[in-house]
Amino acid sequence: MSPFEIALHSVNNVKLIDPLIGYDDYIALDLSDANLELSKINCANAVDFENFIDNYLKKNKAKIAFGGYNEKRSLYKRSLMFNKNESTERNIHIGLDIWAKAATPIFAAIDGTIHSFKNNLGLGNYGPTIILQHNIQNHDFYTLYGHLSLNSIKNIEVGRILKKGEQLGTLGDYEINGDYAPHLHFQIIKDIGDHFGDYPGVCSQKDLSYYLNNCPDPNRLLKIKSH
Repeated sequence: MSPFEIALHSVNNVKLIDPLIGYDDYIALDLSDANLELSKINCANAVDFENFIDNYLKKNKAKIAFGGYNEKRSLYKRSLMFNKNESTERNIHIGLDIWAKAATPIFAAIDGTIHSFKNNLGLGNYGPTIILQHNIQNHDFYTLYGHLSLNSIKNIEVGRILKKGEQLGTLGDYEINGDYAPHLHFQIIKDIGDHFGDYPGVCSQKDLSYYLNNCPDPNRLLKIKSH
């Protein structure tokens, strides 16, 4: 691990969802082409996809599904924002998704301040998004919370301090979250550049090396272990 990843790993008891739900109740979810079960549903339909996740949780006696870092996914083919041309197709997910019901409360992973927020409109986009700025052991970095509810970005302001475990917002439904089954896209960003309320959460193969370095695995911080 790099010094930054070691600093992330040093933080304990990080929860983005209800802290009363232990990680024993989490289950990993593979959304790559290797999961043949995906071929049996219409992933472009948010309702069908949410039913797929609900059934997956019931089958595995779990409450929360998670995963997706550095995962190549076909589901982005439905949106032109990821497929402007063949050579730059963006289909590799560089955050970690946590799948739960709409209106589920979301909490700040660690102490930070609101860097920016925005409603990123469009099919396949984030919808309401909040980015926090942090410092751990002299490492400055950012965390992105995407696919939130509209209420999550009302009556907030840049520079507001949020403590670890303080409620940041709630999950949005498919009508405002980019047309996805409800979930949180959580991403760590080292250098955010001039991005404001937005940052790529999916990259192309040719840019993968850069993004894996700039956006390390969020599970270094979360340390989720599913049953």
